[in-house]
Amino acid sequence: MTETRDEWIRKRAYALWEEEGHPAGREVAHWEQARSERLSLEGSAASVDGKEVKTRKRTVSPPKTAPATRSVTKPATTKKAANGKSA
Repeated sequence: MTETRDEWIRKRAYALWEEEGHPAGREVAHWEQARSERLSLEGSAASVDGKEVKTRKRTVSPPKTAPATRSVTKPATTKKAANGKSA
């Protein structure tokens, strides 16, 4: 059975409390630290228990190529004779 986010935070906050020697009045600090750690884990490639690294599918972007260049040719022009008619 998978534990919920709140269960994970609760267990982690308890572990922090134990690691610090059971201090009184630090429950909010422990909860916030545990919540912050959980958010960091969710944004990383680590599993939520921190014991393994999940493999992520890598997205491969298409190779960058230089934009195609178009050769511009001027349309052929006809010369007009002095009298205004095409030669």
